[in-house]
Amino acid sequence: MSHSLAGEPPSAGRRTAPLTTAVYSAAEWDLLTDLPGRVVVAAAAPGPGRPRRGVAAGLAGLDAVAAGRAFDSDLVRAVVAAIYARHDGAPEPTDRLTDLVDLLAACRAAARVLRRRADPADSAAYRQWVQSVAARVCRATPVGTPGPPAGESPADRRFLERLGGALGLR
Repeated sequence: MSHSLAGEPPSAGRRTAPLTTAVYSAAEWDLLTDLPGRVVVAAAAPGPGRPRRGVAAGLAGLDAVAAGRAFDSDLVRAVVAAIYARHDGAPEPTDRLTDLVDLLAACRAAARVLRRRADPADSAAYRQWVQSVAARVCRATPVGTPGPPAGESPADRRFLERLGGALGLR
């Protein structure tokens, strides 16, 4: 555990400045910090068997990203802090609106980076957090939308299963 400059432990036993970012190259760090926004965009996008989600999905995605600040993982908290610092306080979807194949490739690349460089607990926490971001967006179907309950359509389940597989969670 690290200590503050005054010699006292930081509040709640957390480090004041996570050291996790030092082990990643700039490209690896960009991958890890861009991936949550890409997941929000992909999970909110309509597709065959997937409803148009609208503003509710975007808000659910932003809330899910922000929830990473409370994770018991230095890596997840550092990623969220970087997202907020880069976007001046508000995470926003990436400009790279890519298809699902590209997103899944990015998830596999992130999983490889995490296997090589991250503490196993931080790796698991990051991958589960990214999956939870997608799940919260998929559950955010606007009220009154016909069809199965939010996040329970076969297309949403397939999307989440493929994402989980690419992240190494399945």
